[in-house]
Amino acid sequence: MRERGYVIDGPRGGGKSKLADDAGVHRAAVTRLLQRQSMPDLETMRRLAAVLDVPLRNMLIRSGRLSEEDLPLEVSRRVSEGVPPERLSPEEAARRMGVPAELRALFVNVARQFLPDGS
Repeated sequence: MRERGYVIDGPRGGGKSKLADDAGVHRAAVTRLLQRQSMPDLETMRRLAAVLDVPLRNMLIRSGRLSEEDLPLEVSRRVSEGVPPERLSPEEAARRMGVPAELRALFVNVARQFLPDGS
């Protein structure tokens, strides 16, 4: 964020507000992310990644929520070569990502909203 010119350490929080405005997200989401209080939803992460010109994969890894093993580059290479990626069920994705058991049902319900066939 600092590298992109957002002053996030200022006492007034102007950089956080500007980043939130530029990304079209709530300032609270930026604040919670910086304080490691919560992980923004996927759409918020996508918007922040776009504004910061950072690949979403890198943002997820640098946030500490996922590891490079969770998001291997090999899948990306296969897709760029025209090989369709293995399709994970939302349940399997939650398991592989380490979503706590008590939150898996919520994760699965949200993930299904992004799938074209709702499955």
